[in-house]
Amino acid sequence: MAISINPSYRAAAIGVASAALLVGAFSLGASRSSGPAAQAATLTSAQTPPGRITVTGVGTVTGVPNQLTLSMSVQVNASSVSSALSQANQAVRQVTAALRARGVAASDIQTSDLYISPNYQGNSQVPVSYGVSESLTATLNQMDRAGAQIGAAVRAGGNAVTVNNVSVNLTDTGTLLAAARARAVKDARAQAAQFASALGEQLGPVISVTPQQQPSPVFDGALSASSKAANVPISPGTQQVSVSITVVYAA
Repeated sequence: MAISINPSYRAAAIGVASAALLVGAFSLGASRSSGPAAQAATLTSAQTPPGRITVTGVGTVTGVPNQLTLSMSVQVNASSVSSALSQANQAVRQVTAALRARGVAASDIQTSDLYISPNYQGNSQVPVSYGVSESLTATLNQMDRAGAQIGAAVRAGGNAVTVNNVSVNLTDTGTLLAAARARAVKDARAQAAQFASALGEQLGPVISVTPQQQPSPVFDGALSASSKAANVPISPGTQQVSVSITVVYAA
């Protein structure tokens, strides 16, 4: 049996179906757009980085040098290489013997840098003499005797000896470094506390400590050397040992 649909009913049915589809599409789109976006906004607002205060603390202590390094050279000229070398070797032996007699250990005396060179006169291509130079370094561990040891070495070598350099050292800086580190930490904490107070915050725990490169000890003193003096006057002065650290505090 054939079924017939009135045109007015057909239009009404199509309108209801279209309205239902539009409502469903709107609801699905709203749920898709609001869910992840709202969740992302919530996560972002919850992740607030903690405050930090970064400071650099410095600690400095002073110590008295307990070691002296003496650098000398022997220079001799003679008519032949063998004669110049023999005289230079003799001068080095005399200097070494004088140092040994004054209490310097053999292991603290080192010879180095042997140079032999011809000496010319005018435009002549024939050497008129030969020069020999030898270097000697002595480590003097008794500061109260260092002046007498240098004077004895200079007198033993005579006119062939030249004092090139005299330097003082701190051989054991462990105790000084420990004290300097403690002062650096105290300085860093004092600075951080001042910043936190000015900002109206509570100073939190230490997050990290980074030591900076340690500089060489700074010498503050006076040295003098004279081949005419019986005992060379030595004033060791002082040396400064500094420690620098970067500390990060929570706030």
